[in-house]
Amino acid sequence: MNPLRYDLQIIASWITPGAKVLELGCGEGDLLLWLRQNRQVKERGIEIKESKVVKCIEKGISVLQGDINREIMDYPDQAFDFAICSQTLQQVYDPVFLIRSMLRVADQCVVSFPNFGHYKTRIQLMFTGCAPVTKELPYEWYDTPNIRVLSLRDFENFTRQAGFKILKKAAINTKNHQMEGKIITFLPNLSATYGIFLIGHQ
Repeated sequence: MNPLRYDLQIIASWITPGAKVLELGCGEGDLLLWLRQNRQVKERGIEIKESKVVKCIEKGISVLQGDINREIMDYPDQAFDFAICSQTLQQVYDPVFLIRSMLRVADQCVVSFPNFGHYKTRIQLMFTGCAPVTKELPYEWYDTPNIRVLSLRDFENFTRQAGFKILKKAAINTKNHQMEGKIITFLPNLSATYGIFLIGHQ
């Protein structure tokens, strides 16, 4: 079995054994497969790309093809223990709606995203005057799927304003195609490339 990306390893460590888990934008199902095999979770994924849905099905993952913003509405309240949205929040039109929907269908939710406050991003913007392009944000402004740019501090402020409670958080840097990494504790909003947050109700 392929090893998990470093950020997914952290998310997996937060999931309790035997939990019911919904992953939004589950890709090829790597996290859900690992959780099923190692945490004995009851998994469900939502993925919009047909080719990735096929990969999930080949792995035996229970997956639904569709848009996460629409498909999540079909699930009843508290149907899951955890809802996960990994490296997708920056592509969501209405983050408040999505996170509230996640907390409607699950007791807790996990979100992660690239940190626009990272010092390399700041330096690029300052010295070039152009939209930054980095390993974590590898697109030009005209072809990016990301419609939001946010920092770790932005997200923490957002959670307070929206009435969500941060239960756990991790700021990380990754390397080797995100397969390896480390936790960042010193000036995370400046030094980390990704943020991961476990959120619950106030």
